[in-house]
Amino acid sequence: MKDSRQDVIRLALMGATGSVGSSVLDVCRRFPERFQVEVLAAHSNDSALLPLVYEFRPALVALYDEKAAGRICPDLPADVHLLTGPDSLREALGQVPLDHVVFATSGTEAIPALLDALDASLDVSLANKESLVVAGQWVMPHIRHPHQLRPLDSEHSALWQCLRGESLSSITKVWLTASGGPFLDFTPEEMKRVTPADALSHPVWSMGAKVTVDSATLMNKGIEIIEAMRLFSLPLAQVDAVIQRKSLVHGFVAFVDGAVKALVSQPDMRLSAAAALAFPERLLLEESLALPDPWLWNLSFEKLDGSRFPCFRLAREAALGGGGAPIVLVGADEVAVAAFLNGLITFTAIGDVVEATLSSLGGETPSTLEDALDLLDRSRQYARSFVCGSRAERRYLL
Repeated sequence: MKDSRQDVIRLALMGATGSVGSSVLDVCRRFPERFQVEVLAAHSNDSALLPLVYEFRPALVALYDEKAAGRICPDLPADVHLLTGPDSLREALGQVPLDHVVFATSGTEAIPALLDALDASLDVSLANKESLVVAGQWVMPHIRHPHQLRPLDSEHSALWQCLRGESLSSITKVWLTASGGPFLDFTPEEMKRVTPADALSHPVWSMGAKVTVDSATLMNKGIEIIEAMRLFSLPLAQVDAVIQRKSLVHGFVAFVDGAVKALVSQPDMRLSAAAALAFPERLLLEESLALPDPWLWNLSFEKLDGSRFPCFRLAREAALGGGGAPIVLVGADEVAVAAFLNGLITFTAIGDVVEATLSSLGGETPSTLEDALDLLDRSRQYARSFVCGSRAERRYLL
């Protein structure tokens, strides 16, 4: 861990080509005297990664996909070293001096590198939900010092910032906020006609396809509740979500004395990225990120109706059930969203796939990280079988 008073923080960024990675790099771009990007890593998007390499000139580049690495290799600067394959993230962490590692990837492939970073006492900023929902009970014990693990998602960052200087024992409840996605006012019949293009049109945030669909089903908010439980060691009874359509309020924390703290800001990932990277300081960001005067905020809140959004209800049920249920939820949702985007199932069938998979496998309780990852894979397999079976049944009925 580097002393916050030192001038330059040496960074590794895992997931450099995604939306969160782009926000992190924009902060680094604005404060070159504060941040030196030493490692850029991506899964397979070599075409987006290459211009970033020339802009930030890292010492190392890591690409999980070996074909992508083969494409980018001839065009890399001579002084940039390339790593590739499943272990490239872990190798990168051990080859250059670092102070801070940002995990802006999706999936579980980065979990070993995350554990390595924590064990090395490096500061970590995390926007990888799977790491905590699937492997939280094995990840959290590796935290070596307070604030070593810093949430990047805007909602969890809001809670984390509200809790600075506070004791976790003084919390009575926390609320995450949700914009509600594009279908908050849709009728059940309208929901059945939602297309992938409709679902990918989020009213506030610009994100990857999977997260955007999860935001439309509100599965994302349910998964974020589980993530908050892991991050802040809270039971489900103390974690909830509320609709705030403008996405100006990102989270609330209520305390035992009746006081409530909330974080209010523009819906821009650069704010939570800057809070995590520069902690405990705050960076002077551009004026366009400032909020207007408070009398123009016009804030209002709505109860989140789990009966209209079954994916949110299923996520809460998985959180309550504990054990392997959150793992099964993640695996089934991953397959269901992909099936929807590929035109294999309807939007409303996403919840059906998840519910069926939870009913079959949600009662299992893994005892090791390896068991958890195996359960995740079996959940994906079951969900694929369910999708194929439901499609065959529909053809038969037709």
